Amino acid sequence: MTDRKNALTFAGIVRMLFVAGIACFLPLLVSGRWDWWEGWVFAFLFMGNFIVSRVLLFRSNPDLAAERERSMKKEDTKSWDKVLAPLMALGGVLISVTAGLDVRFGGSPVFSFPLQIVALLLILAGLLLGTRALLANRFFSGVVRIQSDRGHTVESGGPYRHVRHPGYAAALLSFIAIPVFLNSLWALLPAALMGVISILRTSLEDRTLQEELEGYREYAQRVRYRLVPGVW
Repeated sequence: MTDRKNALTFAGIVRMLFVAGIACFLPLLVSGRWDWWEGWVFAFLFMGNFIVSRVLLFRSNPDLAAERERSMKKEDTKSWDKVLAPLMALGGVLISVTAGLDVRFGGSPVFSFPLQIVALLLILAGLLLGTRALLANRFFSGVVRIQSDRGHTVESGGPYRHVRHPGYAAALLSFIAIPVFLNSLWALLPAALMGVISILRTSLEDRTLQEELEGYREYAQRVRYRLVPGVW
């Protein structure tokens, strides 16, 4: 039984690495431009972050790693998140594909190099914040559900001391910055859509937690802001 469980976990790791590799190199693959330095930086930055964050997660909280591996199969996922969670995953793909097509079919550079560097710094900040949130919250599932089977409680450490949903805040930073770094004006369109979906999902998840998770209302009174301190 244990061997079977380990085999499934190993298969899951291989599957995740394969999907992550395709996603990270997608702008390069779509563009067909192997001299596109922004595409290479994007690929290695996101792939490196994925590998490091998952290694740290497997070491510190293998139970959460298993939860995230099987999260899309959970029957108690909120009905609205069965739509929004795949849309957010698809949104990242749309941004990458749009940027790759923009470069492939001759989109001339529209953002200055200094602005690209600022965007790169924002992407780094988003990746670090997202990883920090993942490691600080042992209930950081891939879908919205009350994890009664895992003894779901409120997490208030790390970045959760400042905003209630740092994972979504990290995603928003990346959505805003990726089109600028990849020098694609067209990619701002799916990025804007993903921003709207992120805010909607944040609002719905926060309402669910306040209604169904013991202690979350008190936590929300202490930590007032959902995504951006001083704003919302």
